[in-house]
Amino acid sequence: MNMHSAIILLYGSINFLVFIYGLYQTKKKANVFGVVRWTMIFGIFVWGDAVVIGLFWTLVSLVTLILNDWYLFLLSLSLFWLIRSLGEVMYWIGQQYSTLERNPPHKQPFFSLFKYNSIWFINQIIWQCIAVVSIIFSIYFCVSWIQTIQ
Repeated sequence: MNMHSAIILLYGSINFLVFIYGLYQTKKKANVFGVVRWTMIFGIFVWGDAVVIGLFWTLVSLVTLILNDWYLFLLSLSLFWLIRSLGEVMYWIGQQYSTLERNPPHKQPFFSLFKYNSIWFINQIIWQCIAVVSIIFSIYFCVSWIQTIQ
């Protein structure tokens, strides 16, 4: 097994375990909105995310392992982060104008630097930056992937 396949296998395996534990947290514990910080690297912020995204990454990993296609895996990662970041941009824009405070400012990372509800537009800008980086990587990996299949 080469290094790329090992990385994909590890990524898929971790996500499968997160998916299983997410099912437990959502179904047995009714903890759909429980925040999970250690899974944020996979785009999973709460246990409800873990069920859907954990299964998604398990299947993407399986398909790219079967196809033995490292660039398809990387393209999937960058496109996922593009879509996820755009969703987060919309989420934080909504939070800025909502009277319902689902995310208390003082519980947000960087609150010590950006006080009060200014943290919400800072979160929006952070996700916009992630979207830009994801677009650039998506273009790069798409071109690289197309070159490998020709």
